[in-house]
Amino acid sequence: MNQHIDTTIIVVSYNKLPYTRLCLESLLQSRPLPGEILVVDNGSQDRTIQYLQEQYPALAEDAGVEFALLENDSNVGAPTARNQALQMAKGQFISFMANDAAVSSRNWLQILRHTLEENDDTGIAGPKMLFPFPPYNIEIAGAAISPNGRVQYRGRGKPLDSPGLNQPEEVQCLISACWLMKRAVYEQIGGLDEVFNPAQYEDFDFCYRARQAGWRVWYQPTAEMYHYENVTTDGSADLNFRYITIRNGLEFKRRWRHIFSAEGGPADEECQWQLLPTQAIEQTGIPPITDTE
Repeated sequence: MNQHIDTTIIVVSYNKLPYTRLCLESLLQSRPLPGEILVVDNGSQDRTIQYLQEQYPALAEDAGVEFALLENDSNVGAPTARNQALQMAKGQFISFMANDAAVSSRNWLQILRHTLEENDDTGIAGPKMLFPFPPYNIEIAGAAISPNGRVQYRGRGKPLDSPGLNQPEEVQCLISACWLMKRAVYEQIGGLDEVFNPAQYEDFDFCYRARQAGWRVWYQPTAEMYHYENVTTDGSADLNFRYITIRNGLEFKRRWRHIFSAEGGPADEECQWQLLPTQAIEQTGIPPITDTE
């Protein structure tokens, strides 16, 4: 097997060093490895920069993975930071990864790439996202939008092996905590819309733009990834997470109501947000990486 895959992984960091470390070091456990990892730091004030400058480059070099760091003086927002990295990316496949996500399936990249290659019109593929602590229940199995514009995190809180969530399927959209897309999608529709800075709904908007351009979006459950929910955004004291979510949600609905209102998505009552107990990295430790078929 080729030990590297023609993929660029883009990670945006903003403080929360323990999560960024876990994310980046778990990526080096992927098989096959990505060809390139780009990190954009949005003005971290903890020891993140020291780690990215002094420790991680050596780890990436030892693994044979190209690494580059772009430093912003302030938090320019996730869409802007990711767009900066997109302009630098070399891979024919490009992955967005949140710095509070981490590898669960060692061969996740291979699985998602195969999903993209199966059909010429499949543009974006995302994994089954898991809570990073036993029993590793589902955080999200692809996203759905109701005819009134409410968001459903499909499978949220259900057991890992829940029936109905174990088959690849086309979905309305995905969250960008982890997905893989063909470079051709970005080349056709451009980057994330920076009106959604600092975060929230830019990923749903991107998926709808891709679909409008003729691309399909797929959920692939055999690839599994961990996600420490909302560490980067909701866990940042200087971001008014609730206000940002409402504002950006209204913009998303304004743009795409003419599409999602006729898509036959879930009923509003199926989109009720479940506030589930979460655990910080200090409680979970390093979650296991598994080998899947």
